[in-house]
Amino acid sequence: MEGVPNVTRADALAAVRNPLAFIADRWTPSPRTVQRAALSALVMSVLIVVTGGAVRLTGSGLGCPTWPKCTEDSLTATSEMGFHGVIEFGNRMLTYVLCAAVGWAIIAARSQKPYRRGLTRLGWAQFWVVMSNAVLGGIVVLVGLNPYTVAAHFVATSALIAVATVMWQRTREGDAAPEPLVGGAVRQLVWCLVGASVLLILVGTVVTGAGPHAGDSTEVERMPLDWETVSKAHAVLAWIVVSLTFALWFVLKAVDAPKAPLHRTRELFVVLLCQGVVGYVQYFTDLPEILVGLHMLGSALMWIWVLRVVLSLRERPAAGEADAVPPAQEYFSTSPSIAGPR
Repeated sequence: MEGVPNVTRADALAAVRNPLAFIADRWTPSPRTVQRAALSALVMSVLIVVTGGAVRLTGSGLGCPTWPKCTEDSLTATSEMGFHGVIEFGNRMLTYVLCAAVGWAIIAARSQKPYRRGLTRLGWAQFWVVMSNAVLGGIVVLVGLNPYTVAAHFVATSALIAVATVMWQRTREGDAAPEPLVGGAVRQLVWCLVGASVLLILVGTVVTGAGPHAGDSTEVERMPLDWETVSKAHAVLAWIVVSLTFALWFVLKAVDAPKAPLHRTRELFVVLLCQGVVGYVQYFTDLPEILVGLHMLGSALMWIWVLRVVLSLRERPAAGEADAVPPAQEYFSTSPSIAGPR
């Protein structure tokens, strides 16, 4: 067995001044370790959506009636607060697990050799989104679950999922300049899909804000909108997203696009179909809590796969690989601007 190296006073001071640099000087994670660290942060960002939905669907939104403490006199939930206190406080504690996962991703990215500044910045971006969203979650409690703040809380979590997805993808790529795999017309179609998906998520928060699941067993302010009308608008947007996804898949097949965009688009189509089934069943069965929770999970997965479609439209080899790869060749189709380089 190897002995534990002695830590000098200089080492201790260096660790205090810059702990990340101290760790990076002494540890080099494998690429798989960095990928798993980024994936763990993404999984936790989705899990926090699910548990946040559980808080609302069980009426536990004010299980801890204040913030940052659970009550005026206790940092944690008390036995008198019962089930709702446990659910709300448990969700708060899960935020620390999320912070740990994001911290692990930052450390792994910072320690990778060679150092990748962009990857580390994506990790720090997640950290600051988590911190700001934790404060926003406290504001949600302090204002009595105002539906507009609840909607903002969910949108911020969607932003966290977006950054985590990009970081996970970047751990499996190099740092060379991105090379497009499809033409400009296809990329424009994909950005229309992204815009429609963002609208779908935003309108979904309005459906929540106007709907019956207020997040607390007492009377809570709702958005002054007709829930049925907003739900139908949400369904129309969902069909637009599905149609754009099918159109994208058809175009990619027509121009003989590379496998990655085709596979990601097909996977997104399956996710959308499953999400649509859950959405319609919950609508016609008076919104049972379990189906609403599944729909929230589906929303997070849909957003991840939309982003994966976007990220599949280009490739980023490592710097050395980029120099060795011959220039991309054009492949033929009815429209070169649609096909693009392959």
